[in-house]
Amino acid sequence: MQSCLAGGTAFFSTNIDSSSFVMRLVDSGSADFELTEATIAQLQDGMKQGRLTARSIAEMYLGRIAGIDKQGPKINSIIELNPDALSIADKLDEERKAKARAARCMGIPVLLKDNIDTADRMMTTAGSLALEGSYALQDAFIARRLREAGAVILGKTNLSEWANFRSTHSTSGWSGRGGLTRNPYSLDRNPCGSSSGSGPPSLPISALSPLVRKPTGQWSALPRLQALSVSNPQSASSAEPGSFQ
Repeated sequence: MQSCLAGGTAFFSTNIDSSSFVMRLVDSGSADFELTEATIAQLQDGMKQGRLTARSIAEMYLGRIAGIDKQGPKINSIIELNPDALSIADKLDEERKAKARAARCMGIPVLLKDNIDTADRMMTTAGSLALEGSYALQDAFIARRLREAGAVILGKTNLSEWANFRSTHSTSGWSGRGGLTRNPYSLDRNPCGSSSGSGPPSLPISALSPLVRKPTGQWSALPRLQALSVSNPQSASSAEPGSFQ
């Protein structure tokens, strides 16, 4: 995410028909384009060269989510998908074609933890049924910056309800609204941490860039149990109004 933003950083939505998305491999020169290994820079190069579009990238990741997160191993890391994701991607493709702007995250799909406000048709609930039906009136600072940078907010990730501040004996990766997220490396193991649902999208599901509002333990829990590399932008931006905890 630092390559996109200067200075730093499942309940399946029925508004999107998962059966309409099919995971694809896109030819990338001499070798197949590996969806799970693609970097932001590689995706940007693909769009600049005309091999990829913001829409085709969004569709591939949505297909990956449908095939692995909601079917197959059912990792259950995505709490909600953005019903407007593809229309946003189409608009960004039009802007790129018209050379209207050259934003740093242009057409790159991202996921946000479900305690970061987005002023759209997605809820922000911290995984709690008590906040089901809660829609933010304005974007959190970091969500606004991502949109300004041209990112496609594809959806929101599950979390330990209330970011694990619900109880001293809460279950990591479980929320009343999203259910239980599974560890993608070992489905019967604890994914660990309040950001449990933000780990799997970085692994077998996709190369999406999940952004979380971090409790301190995330920097050790996710790398230890989900084999992730975690970076801290050392920026106050993610702590601005619009994010829980």
